[in-house]
Amino acid sequence: MYTHVFLDTETTGIEEKDRLCQLCYKINDTLVNELYNPGMHIPAEASMVHHITNKMVIDKPTFKDSSEYTQLKELFSDEKAIFIAHNAKFDLKMLAKEGIVPKQHICTYKVVRALDPEGKLSRYSLQYLRYFLDMEIEATAHDAMGDVLVLEQLFNRFFTKLEKELGTYEQAIEYMLDVSTKPSLIISFNFGKYANQKVADVAEKDPGYLEWLLNQKLQNESDDEDWIYTLQTALHK
Repeated sequence: MYTHVFLDTETTGIEEKDRLCQLCYKINDTLVNELYNPGMHIPAEASMVHHITNKMVIDKPTFKDSSEYTQLKELFSDEKAIFIAHNAKFDLKMLAKEGIVPKQHICTYKVVRALDPEGKLSRYSLQYLRYFLDMEIEATAHDAMGDVLVLEQLFNRFFTKLEKELGTYEQAIEYMLDVSTKPSLIISFNFGKYANQKVADVAEKDPGYLEWLLNQKLQNESDDEDWIYTLQTALHK
């Protein structure tokens, strides 16, 4: 059996320079939720999302000076500990900046997308899925603890589905681990002139647009592996 570690971070922003200012994780029945001094100014644009202000963290320790850092550093050195997050790529980057690199991870965003091959869901954000799936849970959006509570319920729902379909706990976990480490196909555009249209349909009527979009992402050295993989697949590259 694996140790499931549900985790979410709130940060000063999404750029390379940004750092975490809140972290919450849940292991079994233990829930840890703390604020940290990020060592930099929290801009108003970030505060208006997660409502963490500079005054709230000024007397807090940095994450590396906390007991949580030591616990997670040791925990994630174990291959039987699985880091679970929604859009895990972002949180993995934030943890890596602090010197923590989990050996195993599951991204519920990628799992849900893989289980929706026809693109019936209009989006895959945590809060959209929370209400689309009618989850009965008290949780504040864009708060690390609130997001962890939703994350755990989302994971359990899809894990139960996979365990029934595949037969065993191990097979369900292996499927989720595999999906989480590979680029995934995007079914429909959610932006631009072809918003809400399927990528496969656009590939037939306007492949030039896909070529242009792919070149843009490659030239800009985009780390959006899902879009690059989707466009290359649609263009048979």
